[in-house]
Amino acid sequence: MTSKTPDIADKNLPRALLVSLQLPGVSDREHAASLAELGRLVHTLGMEVVESISQKRASPAAGSVVGDGKLKEIARWTGGTGIVTSNKPVVRTKAGVHKHPEDEEDGDLEDGDDLDQDFADDAQEKKHDSLAPLPEAERVQFVVFDNELTPTQLRNLGAALGVDVLDRTGVIVEIFYRHAKTPAARAQVEIARLTYLAPRIRVTGAGERQGGGIGAKGVGETAHELESRRIRDKIAALRREIEAINKDQALRRARRSEHLKVALVGYTNAGKSSLMRALTKSEVLVADRLFATLDTTVRIMHPETKPRILISDTVGFIKKLPHDLVASFRSTLDEALDASLLMFIVDASDPAFRSQLETTKKVLGEIGANHADTLLVLNKVDMLSEIEIAALKREFKDPVFLSTKDKESVAALHLLIQSHFEHNMIQVEIFVPYAKSAATAEIHATMRVLCEEHDDEGTRLTVKCFEPDLDRIKKQFKLD
Repeated sequence: MTSKTPDIADKNLPRALLVSLQLPGVSDREHAASLAELGRLVHTLGMEVVESISQKRASPAAGSVVGDGKLKEIARWTGGTGIVTSNKPVVRTKAGVHKHPEDEEDGDLEDGDDLDQDFADDAQEKKHDSLAPLPEAERVQFVVFDNELTPTQLRNLGAALGVDVLDRTGVIVEIFYRHAKTPAARAQVEIARLTYLAPRIRVTGAGERQGGGIGAKGVGETAHELESRRIRDKIAALRREIEAINKDQALRRARRSEHLKVALVGYTNAGKSSLMRALTKSEVLVADRLFATLDTTVRIMHPETKPRILISDTVGFIKKLPHDLVASFRSTLDEALDASLLMFIVDASDPAFRSQLETTKKVLGEIGANHADTLLVLNKVDMLSEIEIAALKREFKDPVFLSTKDKESVAALHLLIQSHFEHNMIQVEIFVPYAKSAATAEIHATMRVLCEEHDDEGTRLTVKCFEPDLDRIKKQFKLD
């Protein structure tokens, strides 16, 4: 299946072709949504998507993901041969299929896979063999696959197509690498990037041994071994750097521990940063692109409440997020771990928002951030019809309908957040003698004062507060 994607105005961008494999159990809608998302990722990386090609298969082809005929169709766009060649030894599986030992290690093909359909697909595609390559001006410089490629597949496809080949994981890692700004984010992303690259070194063909030299052991190391060791040492140094950064961040979080915290979590480009700006009146980056925010930003909710409420904007989630990125961004997501309230922000105008919400919940569950109270915010409702909004009201229990462009809906959310925390507060009367007037200032700073009266002996305040705060102030100022 081939589909045309809209052209991008800037023709100076490198051209990319998207390739996806639809496996059994994946619906047409899910497959289309994943491919569209890949297009947005590639666009974020700075490429022009000119075409997308899909194939339905029972399982990925061991060495090239797609079948031989489809590979030749892809090669029309690159000027490559479209033929996978290898001088490596092969073995025969129980299913009677030849396969490289390295492919077997990568786990691309397993005994019992439904291969008959794969071969039938390939037979149908032999008609592509005679297709002439496109003119050079129409060719692409990148081919991007919507699934993760093994090192062997990357090597085979690069040789067969004659252009740079990327997979979804590589694209996401590169976007994170380009967008990371703070030392913590840069170190975390670099670990994920090196972890992704490390196993791919073994198929580059680097094998010449270096001379042993004076004091060296044995016959020396291959270039591959040297590079692998260099990557291991670099990752170890980065982990030490992150450990030091995490200690500093833990101290800052400890200083904020007395404040109420709300973490905005959700899929990338769901509108978290726009909501962050609306709730805090702060100048945070707002951009219509994937992964615009990679670093956690913490601001005070405005208008300021008593006690203060902190809002944190976290990195966005995405399907098939590389596991190493989830692990490396654990410290970035610690704000979600510490939050008293998790606000799940979804783009209600996106037909795929339900699966995006499940992806967000799954990742948060993996890092243990599923203990806090939650609030579902259906964002961008200004792009929905009244019928669609009514359907969402029937589907979800007590969601918040929001448009960050609508000041009234933002103000209503502000009050909802405040009332959520006040639900656990107690209302109490405190008497502060004039001799201990410093306590009055502390009460105003940390509690919501409902009424304040003065008499000859001191100040009587009616407040709403948390019981631990009341106990702390009474103990600190020795109040009755």
